[in-house]
Amino acid sequence: MPKTASSLLFSPPIILSIGFLLLIVIGTSLLKLPFASIEPVSWLDAMFTATSAVTVTGLAVIDTANYTHFGQMMIALLIQLGGLGFMTFAVFAFFSLQRRLNIAGQKIAREALGDASFGDVTAIAKSVLYIALTVETIGFIALSTFFAQEMPLPSALYEGFFYTISAFNNAGFGLNAANLTPYVSHPGINLVITSLIIIGGLGFIVIKDLIEHRSWSKVSVNTKLVLTSTVVINLVAFVLFWLLEHNNPKTMGGLSFGNQLIASWFQAITPRTAGFNTIPIESLTDASTHLTMFLMFVGGGSLSTASGIKVGTFVILIITTWTFLRGRDDVTVFERRIPDRLVRKSLALVSITMMLIFMSVFVLSIVEADHPLEDVLFEVVSALSTVGLTRGLTTQLSDVGKVVIMIMMFAGRVGPLTLAYLITMPKSSRVQYPETTVLIG
Repeated sequence: MPKTASSLLFSPPIILSIGFLLLIVIGTSLLKLPFASIEPVSWLDAMFTATSAVTVTGLAVIDTANYTHFGQMMIALLIQLGGLGFMTFAVFAFFSLQRRLNIAGQKIAREALGDASFGDVTAIAKSVLYIALTVETIGFIALSTFFAQEMPLPSALYEGFFYTISAFNNAGFGLNAANLTPYVSHPGINLVITSLIIIGGLGFIVIKDLIEHRSWSKVSVNTKLVLTSTVVINLVAFVLFWLLEHNNPKTMGGLSFGNQLIASWFQAITPRTAGFNTIPIESLTDASTHLTMFLMFVGGGSLSTASGIKVGTFVILIITTWTFLRGRDDVTVFERRIPDRLVRKSLALVSITMMLIFMSVFVLSIVEADHPLEDVLFEVVSALSTVGLTRGLTTQLSDVGKVVIMIMMFAGRVGPLTLAYLITMPKSSRVQYPETTVLIG
């Protein structure tokens, strides 16, 4: 086999993509088993559910209540594998078998675990599992305790387990079509779910950094950036949702002031990118709908269970724009310069994401012509950002529409940049051309 073809076949994006595809195929086969569902499901619907679970999206064409306990546990397993990343489990397995990965193995793991240095890969993989299991155990105990006040203990333990997995992995899968709307006014359940979403969406590098240093002056610039951005975005979204929805009789208008605050907080957190809902999404005002799409587009932190373009990317672009407007050359944050490579990477990621959104909306606006364009755009952003919120379009999708949304969920999980790498396979060049000028703006 030629060297170029061999490098292509064994490149990290190829291996990562194949891994996710294998999970989806296995998940589809398991969900299609006769005892996995109450009413039979088609192969396409089983594949849609498996894709949504592996990509931790939460969009569902079949009510999760139609799946048996076996089917629901398979969904939870797919969520866990997809959320933590199948390569994290693979790296941990290698870590158990050998003290050190070879260069090829570290290169693959590095693609899955972000821009960590080669020497940190195995330590990160081990930390990912430790942090995830610790947080999920605490969440499971807390949620089960609250659910036990509403239902028998066995049911409470079952729902506590499922919703913990779904929330921490930012999946948004509920056990029935009502999702979490029955608990819109329950402070305990809202607090635990949103806490799991936030922790899962911060990114494991950030959590590990906080555990190790426990001091603002000692943590990395990335940790400071993610934490500051998360707090600001969440608080601003919380205030805006209350201002926009507190008089809306279809969402929060009938709630007390305290319960409105609870619902507003939940609605501010869930698009980052969990997909749970305690109020009907299709009844949001137009302004709240657009705010939700913005939050879904931004997403959470890198190396987390969340997707979207990531808060780091968003902040770098904002700072880059501000730097240009002020006529400065260097992009800086917290008295540190951002390398040009990261700026270009951020621009490329956003550009590819926007192109994917445009192409998907174009196709769906043709095959789903009976639905409002706003609903189509919302569905695409939700799928590509692996959020799972919907304005009701998911269950009405045609077969072609389901395929388009599945592709968007897969692209959102694998990563727009990785997908672009698979398509274009960039090659390095030593040729340097003369500069020219192109008019912009």
